[in-house]
Formats: sequence, structure tokens, C-alpha cells
Amino acid sequence: MNSPITINGMTLSGPPVCDQERIMTPEAIDFLRELHTRFDGRRLELLRAREERRRSISRGRDPKFLPETQHIREDSSWQVAPIAPGLEDRRVEITGPTDRKMTINALNSGAKVWLADMEDSLTPNWRNVIKGQVNLQRVLDRRIDFTTEEGKEYRLSGEQLTDLPTIVVRPRGWHLPEKHLTIADAPMAGALVDFGLHFFHNAKRLIEMGRGPYFYLPKLESHQEARLWNDVFVFAQDYIGIEQGTIRATVLIETITAAFEMEEILYELREHAAGLNAGRWDYIFSVIKNFRERGPRFVLPDRSMVTMTAPFMRAYTEQLVRACHRRGAMAIGGMAAFIPNRRDEAANAVAFEKVTADKTREANDGFDGSWVAHPDLVPVAREVFDGVLGSAPNQVSRLREDVTPDDVALLDVASTPGLITEHGVRSNVEIGIRYIESWLRGNGAVALQNLMEDAATAEISRSQLWQWIQQGAVTDDGDVITREYVQERTEDEFGRIERFDGDRFDEAREIFEASALAEDFPDFLTLPAYNKYLCRSRKEQLQNA
Repeated sequence: MNSPITINGMTLSGPPVCDQERIMTPEAIDFLRELHTRFDGRRLELLRAREERRRSISRGRDPKFLPETQHIREDSSWQVAPIAPGLEDRRVEITGPTDRKMTINALNSGAKVWLADMEDSLTPNWRNVIKGQVNLQRVLDRRIDFTTEEGKEYRLSGEQLTDLPTIVVRPRGWHLPEKHLTIADAPMAGALVDFGLHFFHNAKRLIEMGRGPYFYLPKLESHQEARLWNDVFVFAQDYIGIEQGTIRATVLIETITAAFEMEEILYELREHAAGLNAGRWDYIFSVIKNFRERGPRFVLPDRSMVTMTAPFMRAYTEQLVRACHRRGAMAIGGMAAFIPNRRDEAANAVAFEKVTADKTREANDGFDGSWVAHPDLVPVAREVFDGVLGSAPNQVSRLREDVTPDDVALLDVASTPGLITEHGVRSNVEIGIRYIESWLRGNGAVALQNLMEDAATAEISRSQLWQWIQQGAVTDDGDVITREYVQERTEDEFGRIERFDGDRFDEAREIFEASALAEDFPDFLTLPAYNKYLCRSRKEQLQNA
């Protein structure tokens, strides 16, 4: 077993990873220790505030626009910082984890921006955390390649060797710990690890390239959480000696509480703010999670039927564009998660038509760009935004003055059309178990049913089942969804899964059932999954000792 080592007051307990010494230098560790010492106490306080807010909602108190920040919303004079170099044109952004193959494909895709994801599409095992940072350095070195076991080679194209897309890193959310790094027995925040290592090693290099250290901030639930990130940025820039405001951050509005504080979030980050993103899947999960015990008013139909044209989703996206453009920030649309099947052109044609319609709605609503999950979707999204933007890099100047902030509309979940079906139940079971199994093996982004599934979609799958059971929801066939009803279908779906050597399906089913069928509702599926991974990892290290 590898013994933990302590360097400059920080204990590292992860298994050795190739090139780890390139990342976990004594100087980088000093920086991480400073981040932890200065900011972790506030992070924990804010996580406790989340719990209190959730209990308040559960007791019947609906979120509303905050009276104490009304002066910020009504003050029309303030704007966020001017658009930073490399972020002027974000019409197509491609997302994906930071493994070598996905990194190369993303950089070669033709997208304007690569969202280097260390959050929902990356299993945060120690190898992935370190290799992701190594790969970010290799990209800047232009020395990244990958060869499959079958001999297929992946390399940066000639164009990317001279002109990389803009890189925007998404660290983990405030709630996720990094238990391989501890200070006085307290784990570091995964968010500070991911941010800190990329920033410390790469910020000055990115500036020399004419860009900067840019980030996507996930899972924020309040403007106070944005204030914490802003304070982290101010300290970090002073620490390495770069100009204040060099860091830029785009915040994912993917929680229902953050939707009521969009302008306040921009205000707190205004010197560092680049825009807001409509993180649709986590947003739906947040609605279910927060209102799961509030009765039929907040019960949604099958996930596949909750589209962006649902009234509460339309209110969310239109108010996001208004908030951004009013303050000079960019509005970035949601994910097109379809994965083309090159053996089924008919299915592709239907899916491409849906993607085109979705991106057309976003572009016409005023969004400045959007996300895709697969390189084949880059030209589809680009064509739509080219048609609306023309030669302009964005449409920030298009103010949505026709949109009125409406806190009631944000909660109009009851008007969502659609049905709860047995197929929807079974689909949630299958996606939940298959995704968790893949996650446990180290792959946080997996193609299922021609869609790229990540932690957010798995969260919807298990939380819908929990809520349907608790609320006694009824399918279109007239069946009441009980724990027994879901258990029977879980048994069926599990029996259809094709097993293979080294699979983790038994553990995945255990985690899934504990999060979807138990009396208590885990706030995040990835927390028990992370603990399961740690237990197995330690057991394997002991066996190999």
C-alpha cells in the first residue's frame, strides 16, 4: 500500500500517477494550502446555508427575488467587465472531460471554445484529477496525442497547433471534497483543487498566448457563493502577480435558487464575470430536489418530455438572456447531448432536426452561443448561429427589454405538458444504473440511447423516481408508482444488462437504489458514489501491499 506523504503541511494519500510530480509541486501545494486556509471555512458555512434554504422550501416557502438586493437589480448603471480576449465569439462551445482522446477531439472539432470539464463528465478519482491537469499542460505545450489499443491515433490538427480554441475549465462544485488532499485531517474542496492547480500552472502561459485563465462555475445556489469565488479570484491573482480582472468566469445557472439571483451573481463577480449559462439538466434536477416533497404542483413528467419550451424553462432562459445583456455579459445556451450514430442515418436526420430547432430557438432568443457534446454537432450549431449573428461575434447589444422578471413564472412547473409512463420509469432505472457503473470505473461521460449522459442526467433519473414514489404519482396506464413498482422494474432492467469481467453493476445498483428508493434523499448522487470508490480503492491498495 502506498503510504500517505505530507508536503508543506498537506497530506497526499492518492495512488501515484504518472507525471504527478509535474502537477503537485511544493509551490503548487503551498498555493492550495493558502486557498484552503483562507476560504474553506466560508465554503462550509455556505453549504450549511444551502441546507437551511432547502428546508425552508420544503416547509412551503417558495423562492422569490430577494428584497435585500433590490437596489442591485434596480441600479441600471453597473456593467460587468469588458469582454476578455478569446471570449468575443462563443457561438459554439464543445464540452467534455479532460482525458486525452476527448481533449484532442474537442480541440479539433472547430468549436470556438473548449469547456475542459473536471465536473459532471469526469469521475474525480485521483488518476483523473491529476491526468486532467497534466493534459491541460500538454495542450498548451502542443504535445498531446493518444493511440488506442487497436492502433488508431489521435493528434492535434495542424490548425490547432497554431491557433487553439479558447479553453474554459469547469472545476468541481463547492459541495465535492477532494479526500486525497487533506490539511489537518480536513479534505480540500475539489473546486479549489481543480481551480488552483490549473490557475497556478497555466495562468501566465495563457496570458502570453493572448487569452487568460477562464472558468465555468457550476452548481452555485446564491450570490454569496459567487462572492466567495470572487474573493478566491482576487487572492489568486495577487498571489501570482497578475492584473486584477484577468480571470473571467461564466456561471452556470443550474439551480432553481440561483435563477432568482442572476443579476446579483453577475454583480458579485462583475470584475471577473464573462456571462451566464443555461445548465438545463442540472436545473431540472434542482427543481425536483428542492420541491420533491411539495406535492403534485412540482411533479414533472418523463424526463424526455421536459423540453425547453415548457413554461418554467422558457421563463428561466428568457430571463437569463435579459439579465446578461442588460449587464454586458454573454448568455450561453444549453447542451445538445445527442450522439450521432453513423450506422443509423435516419435516426441522425431526426436528431439533427431537433438540435437545429433547439439552437434556432436559443439564437432567436438572444443567446450568444451554445453547447454541444459531440464534434459532429459543431457544424449544426454553428450554421444556426451564423445565420443569426452573421459577421458579428455575439449579440450582447440585443437587450431583451420585452422580457419582464417574473418570479412566479420561474416556478410554473405545473404547466409542463407530458405524461409519466412505464417507459420513463424503466429509462430512468437503466440510465441511472448504467451511468453509475461507468462512473465507478472512472468514466463520467457515457453514451446511452444516443445521448451523452453525465452526472446531471443521472441525478434527474434517480430524483424523479424518488419524487414519484413519495408523491404517489400515477402513470398514463393508471399504475401508482410505489417503491415496489420501481423495484420490480429495476429487477427487470438489471436482468437485461449484459455483464462483463470487471464490471461494477452490483455496486452501481446498490448506490442507485439507495439514492432512488431509500427514505432519505442524498443531495448528490456523486457523494455516495465517491465514498464507494474510495473504499474500493483503499481495499485494492491493501490487497496489493
